[in-house]
Amino acid sequence: MRITKHEHAALTLEKQGRKLIIDPGVFTASLEPLDNIVGVVITHEHPDHWTGDHLDRILMANPGIPIVAPQGLANAAPGYPITVVSPGDSIDIDSFHLEFFGGEHAVIHESIPVIDNVGVLVDDGFYYPGDSYSVPKGAAVEVLAAPVGAPWLKIGDAMDFVLAVKPRRVFGTHDMTLSVAGRDMGLSRLRWAVEQNGGEFIALEPGDSTEL
Repeated sequence: MRITKHEHAALTLEKQGRKLIIDPGVFTASLEPLDNIVGVVITHEHPDHWTGDHLDRILMANPGIPIVAPQGLANAAPGYPITVVSPGDSIDIDSFHLEFFGGEHAVIHESIPVIDNVGVLVDDGFYYPGDSYSVPKGAAVEVLAAPVGAPWLKIGDAMDFVLAVKPRRVFGTHDMTLSVAGRDMGLSRLRWAVEQNGGEFIALEPGDSTEL
């Protein structure tokens, strides 16, 4: 499976020419070509993780595909055919096997309501937590997409998250709110964290890929 990083939090997973899109949000550029997309996973309702414009273009090119998300996104996106998932659920989309973890977005501030968020484990090897530090308990994670910058994120917590997951490889995501210097500093901390358990850091820019 090929894992491609896009701007901010968006990812494309591809197997045998079939593609699964994760979190195409407002900071994400066009994901063309939009052919052979078999499904979309949205971890939560914040606009940096989904937009109607992205979904409309994806659905126009791939009518009838499932959009998988927690209940909060279904409430925020009426009119879209959302398949609601919760922590503990597992589903198959084409040849992709998905399992869901967590349940809640990380706390931004006590004045801001906590919303639904699901982390997604794909094919028992790739994990992306959305906006959370939810650990996929019992999973042997080969590749982890770890958030590096956000209003809710403290880099020490992100480091602890990588230490807890113990992936073989990690790359940074959720990074468009950072300066280049801030992003690079955060990524260096994630590199340290993954190396503590003998893992490897992968430096990916938008458009770059790694294999599972």
